[in-house]
Amino acid sequence: MLGRNIGVDLGTASVIIYAEGRGIVLSEPSVVAYNTKTGRMCAVGKKAYDMLGRNPDSIRVVCPMKDGVVSDFTATRQMLSRFLARVCGNAIFKPNIIVCMPSSVTSLERRTVLDIVTAAGAGKACLMEEPLAAAIGAGSEITQATGTMVVDIGGGTTDIAVITLGSIAVSKSIKVAGNLFDESIVRQVRREKDVVIGLRTAEEIKKQIGCAVLREAEIGLTVKGKRYTSGMPATVEVTSTDCFLAMREHIETIGEAVRSVLEITPPELVGDIGTSGIVLTGGGAMLNEMSEAITRKTGIKTRLATDPQNCVAKGIGLALGDLDMLSEQGYIFKTREEITGYIEN
Repeated sequence: MLGRNIGVDLGTASVIIYAEGRGIVLSEPSVVAYNTKTGRMCAVGKKAYDMLGRNPDSIRVVCPMKDGVVSDFTATRQMLSRFLARVCGNAIFKPNIIVCMPSSVTSLERRTVLDIVTAAGAGKACLMEEPLAAAIGAGSEITQATGTMVVDIGGGTTDIAVITLGSIAVSKSIKVAGNLFDESIVRQVRREKDVVIGLRTAEEIKKQIGCAVLREAEIGLTVKGKRYTSGMPATVEVTSTDCFLAMREHIETIGEAVRSVLEITPPELVGDIGTSGIVLTGGGAMLNEMSEAITRKTGIKTRLATDPQNCVAKGIGLALGDLDMLSEQGYIFKTREEITGYIEN
């Protein structure tokens, strides 16, 4: 195929782009800012993310992806167009793009994403399931006749899949992941400390002192917000125990989802997983002791992949190096005319 081969991890929290022969060339938040008077896009990615919670009425900040799927068609297309222009520059031929999505998306959602990607500048595009790409990026040997379980905890969804012979045998996707962790911390601080904090502050709390298993030695972090009752500025200390109590229910939900997938997995594959263990990928998997929480819930040794946040993008990159294997597994690149069924004038 003519044109560059590019992989896109189109996530709820961030967009990561892998270019064949160059590696990861872009990693930006999935955020777009618009001027409300003109309706024109004024910032995208990190610049737009920095405006979250601080934007005036003249600027509208949009997160176009929600729970792993497109919630704003136009904003997603414009965001991707800007990112692809950065990566491809003045390339003569349009790029061929693989996009990763949760394994549970509907046929309509798949077609929508392909339509957006081709409208944003791709010559041809195809979709790949996130857990499959994550397993490849984590270094798992997925082409053998053995079972591999990967749990990809992103911003909007957690994807759980058992992979064998290069395909997904059993999978499940739940809308419990990093963004929900942040929201639960906001609620906990408001309820217990009478202080309102923003989602960006909650994310920092999660990264610095958050934990999936209660810490033996409690640690704290001082953050700023506003008093819930009076609206005045306030400074409060949030502890690791506060974070654990806020997120405990969601961590339990993820553990139960992993167990439910194991329950419907064929016994031979479960035996393989018992030997090789479970692999955690995604930004949400970086929560302190998340692997230990899954181990306690399932009784199966769980490990955090190397560079978990970029596993999906790296997996797409490795897949791009073997396009014949992709076609054998049914991953077919299509033009926009083939996707939408019509030719634009």
